[in-house]
Amino acid sequence: MKEIIANKSMNLKGVVGLFAANRTDEGEDVMVFDSEEDRAACKPRHTFCMLRQQAEKESDDPYLSQADFIAPSGYKDHLGMFAVSCFGCDALVEKYESEQDDYNKIMSQALADRFVEAFAEYLHRVIRTDMWGYAKDESLDNEDLLKIKYVGIRPAPGYPSQPDHTEKSTMWSAIQAKELAGIELSESLSMMPAASVSALVFAHPQSQYFAVGQIGKDQVESYASRKKMDLPICERWLSPILNYERD
Repeated sequence: MKEIIANKSMNLKGVVGLFAANRTDEGEDVMVFDSEEDRAACKPRHTFCMLRQQAEKESDDPYLSQADFIAPSGYKDHLGMFAVSCFGCDALVEKYESEQDDYNKIMSQALADRFVEAFAEYLHRVIRTDMWGYAKDESLDNEDLLKIKYVGIRPAPGYPSQPDHTEKSTMWSAIQAKELAGIELSESLSMMPAASVSALVFAHPQSQYFAVGQIGKDQVESYASRKKMDLPICERWLSPILNYERD
């Protein structure tokens, strides 16, 4: 770490977006707007498509979707999002590989991951207490932060609560992650650099992390239609959570 600090071998970059937002009338997706005027005219800049729990439950718990945590039209709600990355690690890895220094190679990768996770945690707190400011009076120590005692959540496309990685493309377009921070998406929608974190930020006091779990063909067909995506392509991206065999 001393060498990284002394040589400034790694640096952190990120971008944040805060958008006026409402869930769609059907209650399944989230629209984001550039302005209150666009919200009033219902002219969304982007729509984030969400998936809903569908597997039968033994309890009376609701079947959750991330869209549930955004207010319907007629109310002023917002959706935050960010992407952060640690740059410079790849060059260090190449250097240590050429020197056959496996220890420092592994340590560089581990430190890059820790740096970007810490940056994401810090940025989420700044969003809660300052940028968005929905939790201005928050006063939590590190233990409370680790126990996720803050208000709101920060899941990302690919998380169990929205396991579709293609929604990253919508986020990248909304916050211009590539243009403003140099954070790119590969063809498989992996983030580049590898030491990267992205997330949607929900402020609803009852928002929670959950797993969508297995979903049926009826929901997949509806989801593909809302995304304007061919069904076979949609099924391929969602294949790990399908409760049926693809044709």
